[in-house]
Amino acid sequence: MPQISSYPYDVVVQDQDAWIGTDAHNRQTKQYTASAVATYLNIKGKISIGAQLPYQYKSSAVTGQGTMTLTSGGSQAFEDVTSLTIHKDDLSGGDTIKFFEYLVGSDIMIAQMHAPSIFGHYKISTYTVDPNDNSYYILAVNHIGSNGSLQNDYYYDILNFTLASASDKTFVFTQGIAASTWTIQHNMNKFPSVGVVDTINVANGQLYYGDVKYIDSNNLTVTFAAPFSGKAYLN
Repeated sequence: MPQISSYPYDVVVQDQDAWIGTDAHNRQTKQYTASAVATYLNIKGKISIGAQLPYQYKSSAVTGQGTMTLTSGGSQAFEDVTSLTIHKDDLSGGDTIKFFEYLVGSDIMIAQMHAPSIFGHYKISTYTVDPNDNSYYILAVNHIGSNGSLQNDYYYDILNFTLASASDKTFVFTQGIAASTWTIQHNMNKFPSVGVVDTINVANGQLYYGDVKYIDSNNLTVTFAAPFSGKAYLN
C-alpha cells in the first residue's frame, strides 16, 4: 500500500468525497463522506456560531442535555406553542441560562436545521427554573409568526431574531362581534396608541375613541359607551 504522502491533495472538497475511519461502536473500518461529517458537526453543535443554540425536540419528554419539549407534551404547530421545557445546556454542552435570561422580552427564532422555511418566531415572556428538575427551564413565549411545526427527534437552532420592521411595530385587531369592551392581545411589548373604526365606517376611516386600559405591555382593553364591531389600529 502506498504511503499517504504519495497521494495527491484534493483542494476542492465535495459532498461525496470520502475518507477512511474507525466506527466507535464496533471498531470496524468504514468510509465517511464530507456531507455526513458536516451534518454531524451541525447537529451536535461542534462548530460554535454566536447566539445560535442547537437543541433536539422530543415530543414525549426531555431526555437530557440539548433536548426540549412542549411543557404540555406532544407535537404541535409553531403557532400554538406557548411554552417549552428545555435543558439548561444545549447540544454542544454550553450553559444557556444567562443568555436566555438576557433575552427575556426579546424575539427569538426556532428554526429546523437544514430547513430554514420551517420556523417559529416568538417573543420570550419569562424564563424560569422547572420546579420538577432544576436541570431544566420553562421558556414561556408569545407567537409572532411561523411556518410548520415541531417534529419529534428533529434538530433546531434557537437564535435571537428581530425583523427589520420591528422598530415601527403596528397591529390590527378585528372585533367581529359587537361588544362594548374589546380585549386586545397585541404582543408588541409596548404601550401603543389606539385608533378604532366601526364596521360600517371602515371604508371612510371615521375614528371612534374609547377608554383604553393597558393591562401590560402586550395586552389592553378598550371600553365604549355602546357595543359595536370593527377594527382597532395599534401603533
